[in-house]
Amino acid sequence: MSVKTKYQPVLDLGEKLAIKDGDVREEDGVLKIKGEASTQYEKNVLWDKIKEIGGESPSDIKANISVGDTSVYHRHTVESGESLSKIAKHYYGDAMKYNAIFEANRNILNNPDLIHPGQELVIPNL
Repeated sequence: MSVKTKYQPVLDLGEKLAIKDGDVREEDGVLKIKGEASTQYEKNVLWDKIKEIGGESPSDIKANISVGDTSVYHRHTVESGESLSKIAKHYYGDAMKYNAIFEANRNILNNPDLIHPGQELVIPNL
């Protein structure tokens, strides 16, 4: 199996995330990828996929992923049935950090218990 085939799920994820200025090369059995993720969250998702396939310190892939917008961790569009605590759990692994999201979105939110589908929320860097 070629190293590119091995890491195809990473490349597919990069396309799904619309990684900008992407470049993929295979040299001497090492896959070299580079590109720009929109947010730190997207970069982390890519690295998680790399580690899932290649282990904690893979030697057969080198990734140079930059981040386009470092002012936020991510931007999230609210879907039906979501709450700030559910969103906080997804991004931070801790539902109790919902208040950080609420405070970062005071310009569109008046109450942390009232969010609506379609609203775009800033997920702040912690």
